[in-house]
Amino acid sequence: MAETENLFDVFALAEEIGDGKRLLRTDNLSFFKNCNLQKLTEGADLIRKKYSGNRVDLCSIINGRSGHCSENCKFCAQSSFNHTSCEVYPFLDEEKIISEAEKNQNAGVNRFAIVCAGKSVSGNDFEKALSVYKKMHSQLKINLCASMGFLSSEQFRALREAGVTSYHHNIETSKRNFPNICTTHTYEMKIATIKAAQKEGLCVCSGGIIGMGETFEDRLDMAISLSELGIKSIPINALMPIPGTPYENIKSLSEDEILRTIAMFRYINPQANIRLAAGRKLLSNSGEKAFNSGASASITGDMLTTCGTTIEIDKKLLASLGRSFEPNTEN
Repeated sequence: MAETENLFDVFALAEEIGDGKRLLRTDNLSFFKNCNLQKLTEGADLIRKKYSGNRVDLCSIINGRSGHCSENCKFCAQSSFNHTSCEVYPFLDEEKIISEAEKNQNAGVNRFAIVCAGKSVSGNDFEKALSVYKKMHSQLKINLCASMGFLSSEQFRALREAGVTSYHHNIETSKRNFPNICTTHTYEMKIATIKAAQKEGLCVCSGGIIGMGETFEDRLDMAISLSELGIKSIPINALMPIPGTPYENIKSLSEDEILRTIAMFRYINPQANIRLAAGRKLLSNSGEKAFNSGASASITGDMLTTCGTTIEIDKKLLASLGRSFEPNTEN
């Protein structure tokens, strides 16, 4: 009887969120950890339909500058503290970046991002970035995003004036757990950067990685923190252990754990795009269940240092689910 009531409460909560209710840090959210997964994902899908409809937002990325990162993030192949086989190269030629952006645009992708290794991008490399963004903005229709670490307000303003509309900057995990994964910069620095980007008129894409030894409570805290920041796009990465990093032997999450996390993020961030990112190979059929558990977006194509899902595979999967992926210029 108790289980039946719990199932009803979870589903009823989804309907309340669809009617405008919002979950807060002060609420008791412990039920997310053990409530019935099927009912939880069904409720998350109801919320997804209410706020995102059947449209799936697809974005793609290019590694604009690779390797030799000064930061000691334990999950990252590009950190100079880790000993991986990561490819190392300087900022890419404009022609290559523009060509890739055009290919993704023609394939139906909504947004294209240049992602650069390192704590920040400055000097000549930042000028190169501004130049290529200006050219893409004038020559292409695809929405533009940047992921370049810790930038100043002036740099965010320059990116926006160059045609960039979104900035990606993950908080990675909870405030409590952050020092366990990185000590060369702080969680507070992450939050300050996000707020600076928002202040300059950029839509911020921010999420994190699950499966790094964090507790479920850490995931809850991350979801609430993103809600408090008003984040509109939340990528959820499931760790794919990379040889040569401190996490190379960590056990991967089960599909059920990932689905529970995705659904919980949808309940807490009902109007955001919950975006599948790294780790989709841990999900059956490229994440089919995830798209029915609250996910409304995905990174598609090749990832940075892990294998992604091709655009064509995603388009076929989404078509089979009755989802559309037409470009949207609002985010």
